[in-house]
Amino acid sequence: MEINYNSAACLKAFLEENGLGMRKKFGQNFLVNPGVRQGLADALGAEAGNHVWEIGPGLGAMTSLLLQKSLKVTAFEIDPGFIRLLGTIFAGSENLTIVPGDAMKTWRDQPPAPYLLGNLPYNIAASLLADFMENGLFFRRMVVTVQREVALRMTAQAGSRDYSSFSVLCSSAYRVKPLMVVKGASFYPRPNVDSQGVLLELRDDSASLAVAENRPACFYPLVRHLFSSRRKTIRNNLAGFLAQNGKSANADSGDLAASLLSSASLDCDLRAENLHLDEFAALAKAVQAL
Repeated sequence: MEINYNSAACLKAFLEENGLGMRKKFGQNFLVNPGVRQGLADALGAEAGNHVWEIGPGLGAMTSLLLQKSLKVTAFEIDPGFIRLLGTIFAGSENLTIVPGDAMKTWRDQPPAPYLLGNLPYNIAASLLADFMENGLFFRRMVVTVQREVALRMTAQAGSRDYSSFSVLCSSAYRVKPLMVVKGASFYPRPNVDSQGVLLELRDDSASLAVAENRPACFYPLVRHLFSSRRKTIRNNLAGFLAQNGKSANADSGDLAASLLSSASLDCDLRAENLHLDEFAALAKAVQAL
C-alpha cells in the first residue's frame, strides 16, 4: 500500500477512503515535511539491527524511514484505525512490532530499547518523558518532536525564565540539545504553535542520576516540590516537603529545612530556579539521609 506522506491533501484523502479521520483527543498531527522527517531519523544515530521504540507512528511516515535503516521497531499507537492500517501498510515486516493502546500505560510491558523516536502528542509529551525517567527507564539516545514551549523547558539553564523541574529532570540523566524548529506548515493538520526537535543523549559521567546508586529516592519528588511555589524560597518549600512527608512537625520543619540546606551549602533565601543540578543532588542526598 503506497501513501504519499508528503502531501496533506493525499493523507486526508487516504483517511477518508478508509473511513478514518484525525482525532483531536489523541493530539494527532502528521509530519508532512520530508526533510524534517529525514533529519530527525538521522539524528537518532541508530545503526542496522538496533532496537528503537517509536511513540505515535500514525500512518508510518517515520516508521518507514526506521525500517529502511534495518532497525527493529516497537511502535506504540493508540488509535485503533491507525493500528489496522499500519498492519496493512507494513504487512510482512519482521522488524516491526505494533503495541496497541496508550503508551503511558503499555510501555512497562515491553522489552526496553536503547533508542526512542517520537513525534509526541502535545498533551502527553512532558508527562511521558518524565514517566520514563522517574521509573528508571533510560535510553541511550532519544529524538523527540515536542511543542516548542516544552523544548524550551527541556533545554533551559538555571536562572532562565523557562527553567523548571522538568529541566532538572532531563538534565539529571541526559545531555539535551535543541534540533530544528518545526513550523506549523510542516504538519497536517496544521497546529497553531511551533514545534521543535530535541536530542537527548544519555550522560555517561559519574554524576549522572541515570545511575541508580547516584539517585536518591526522594530526588524527583523533592525537585518537583521545590518548584511547586516558584515565588517561595527553597527553605519554605523544603519545610513543606518535610512536613508533608512526615519528617518533622510543622512547628520545626523550618528549622530542619534550614539545617539541611546548611549541610548542602545552600543559601536558605534562594529559589529553586537559581539551583544547578549538582545543588539539587546534594540537597536530595541530605534529605535522603533522614
